Amino acid sequence: MLTRQRARALRAGPELFLHEDAAVELQERLLEVNKEFTSPALITPFPSVFADVLPGAKVVADTDRLDLEDGAHDLVVHAMCLHWANDPVGQMVQAARALKPDGLFLCVMFGGRTLSELRACLAEAEIAVSGGLSPRVLPMGEIRELGALIQRVGLALPVADTVTRHVKYSDPMTLLRDLRHMGEGNALNGRIRHFTRRTVLIEALQRYVDAHCDDQGRVTATFDMVWLTGWKPHTSQQKPLRPGSAQQRLADALGTQEYPSGERPI
Repeated sequence: MLTRQRARALRAGPELFLHEDAAVELQERLLEVNKEFTSPALITPFPSVFADVLPGAKVVADTDRLDLEDGAHDLVVHAMCLHWANDPVGQMVQAARALKPDGLFLCVMFGGRTLSELRACLAEAEIAVSGGLSPRVLPMGEIRELGALIQRVGLALPVADTVTRHVKYSDPMTLLRDLRHMGEGNALNGRIRHFTRRTVLIEALQRYVDAHCDDQGRVTATFDMVWLTGWKPHTSQQKPLRPGSAQQRLADALGTQEYPSGERPI
């Protein structure tokens, strides 16, 4: 289903402004790294968006088994698709194995509060109209859990952060159209296999307008772009100091008096 939706988006003319935003952010992050990458790999369903940032990169489809050779790349970028992985940990493990020592893994994906407004309005409308609830918006990983995956797959110097985009639309139907043209429609296994009842859709759209409309009549959609960064371990990388190896007391550095626990005077 996901493959069909992406193909349909490409035929209709993809709406990839968030991917383009991610490409600009990726370029800025790579410029901050004091290293030249000579053998990059790019995991993405829409490689043309990132072509200028990673010219000559090996393009890899985000299938369950990634077409990557162990230890072949000094940079692996997982761009805007890990949120759809059946096994995100497995995808990251494969990417980590493909890195050379001191190679960089960079991932950007939707997470956090992405489409929280749409999720809430669809759920409230379906409960109100039919008394039931079905999966309609992909569950989004929280940054704390996603960040923990970096160390779990054996990467060093982990960093996780979020770039939030609040996108304005003239109406909720325009948002739904954009999601289709991004290839981000509902492809969950547990989705309903028939068209949404008209009454549910009308109720959801009205709730969206009532709750998330600004003074100019536009509605807001939130997209959290979660960035994950980690390095393949290497002897040249910084290591944490051994506990108890400090050469100076923190109290001396701060110019203050140190007291035993529980004995600080009031």
